[in-house]
Amino acid sequence: MNGLILLAAVVILVCLLLNKIAAKMGLPMLLAFILLGMLFGTDGLFKIPFDDFELAETICSFALIFIMFYGGFGTNWNAARPVAVKAVLLSTLGVALTALATGLFCFWVLHFAFWESMLVGAVVSSTDAASVFSILRSKRLNLKDNTASMLEVESGSNDPCSYMLTVIILSVMNGQSSGSALFWMIAAQFVFGALWGLLTAWVAGWVLDHVRFPTDGFDTIFVFSMALISYAGANALGGNGYLSAYVAGILLGNRPFPHKKAMVHFFDGLTGLMQMLIFFLLGLLSFPSQLPKVALSALAISLFLTFAARPLAVFAVLLPFRCPLNQKLLVSWAGLRGAASIVFAIVATVHPAYMKQDVFHIVFFIVLFSIGLQGTLLAKVARSLKTIDRNSDILKTFSDYSEKLPIQFLSLSVQAPHPWIGHKVREIELLPKLLLVLVVREGQRIVPTGETLLQEGDEVVLSALLPENNTEGCLIERTVEKESGLCGKALSEIRLGENKLAVLVRRGGQVILPDGNTVLQEGDVLVLSQP
Repeated sequence: MNGLILLAAVVILVCLLLNKIAAKMGLPMLLAFILLGMLFGTDGLFKIPFDDFELAETICSFALIFIMFYGGFGTNWNAARPVAVKAVLLSTLGVALTALATGLFCFWVLHFAFWESMLVGAVVSSTDAASVFSILRSKRLNLKDNTASMLEVESGSNDPCSYMLTVIILSVMNGQSSGSALFWMIAAQFVFGALWGLLTAWVAGWVLDHVRFPTDGFDTIFVFSMALISYAGANALGGNGYLSAYVAGILLGNRPFPHKKAMVHFFDGLTGLMQMLIFFLLGLLSFPSQLPKVALSALAISLFLTFAARPLAVFAVLLPFRCPLNQKLLVSWAGLRGAASIVFAIVATVHPAYMKQDVFHIVFFIVLFSIGLQGTLLAKVARSLKTIDRNSDILKTFSDYSEKLPIQFLSLSVQAPHPWIGHKVREIELLPKLLLVLVVREGQRIVPTGETLLQEGDEVVLSALLPENNTEGCLIERTVEKESGLCGKALSEIRLGENKLAVLVRRGGQVILPDGNTVLQEGDVLVLSQP
């Protein structure tokens, strides 16, 4: 037992070291994890015997839950909304077209059996959210035309469709599904998966808003459990568990609640660990000595998938939207294969359906090719296609982004005989450039107005300008546009919405701490605070 624990710790530490090395060399870190697994595997240097595909399926399916959940949780819906239709079409119709084209290539050119051809197409039809997110962040690829958001939503949401195609084809190969049964399976996968994810997110959101956990960090544990419930509940109903986890993640990740930033950091780290686990297991399960047997066919599939099937699907889906050519080329190149394809290949391997082809090692080769070639060159391709936007920030497309602002919060406890007790906020004389932004009363967070009466035991939060930013809090930005109806109005005349307070106005290079008399101008960036 001690040996296994020590081995696990060593592998994690080596993965972290490889992450640093891969970043300096410009290689995708997930490729390093695969190679590490191969090094430890049966054909590797340490020759650890491991060929339990059923155990690997269980572990990888568990890990993929959190990758899917965080794929939604980490996506900023406000940034993604303008391209949501395109992204969803890419993650559904685009996946189906990619699977079909790849399957027909395997059938007509490589002469695989028909359903095995379709299975290979289905397994590799989705792009990998972990790889895409990792490269976009690490390379700081600030892309034009909301391309980053499109890639994030597509890669985060297309795995459920690929999984559904994989399960359906395996059922057909095993002779278990009639036409009516297939129709019901497809409908149940989408409907029950989406509805259960919606319900899970609503319940989790209500609890986070109304229940105060007695110990710091318990809210994170609660959300962790809800991610598992989103998957397991949908599966129990016959729905798509991965779709449910993604829906729950994107709904929860795009609503405000206490300690959200710390929670995002936790899931970011957890997802990183899950990525290490899946890619290390892939390398551990593989037998490099088997690769020469599938190398030619796998290379042919990789080339066709990269340069024909994926571009064909992208251009067909985006054609009605008249997207720029360079955007379509970049989206085509960014179709990296990774964790989901690995898990689905393992699912196919343990399924009782008869297969003549070594699907696992074919997919293993394809993933190596995709991450090694596409992942390594993605940043260079983006620059060569002139899709880099110098004026945008890729981090704004993620839900954990918070703008650095020259403002800090100060908390004060109002205890007897404090002179503020029994006085309204408008009656309190504060120092210039100091603003009372929040009152915490018996666990309830209150955004104050001038009529708010302070009571003994209240905790008040004040804000002030500072030359350095070290702020924590829930801040959102809103740009004042000409047609918004806010131009020329004082803040006292504007209804910002329930529990929202203007704490800062950015006007060009000027930072203004506002009060009720501050008049908004076109182009102002209004920073709002909410509990």
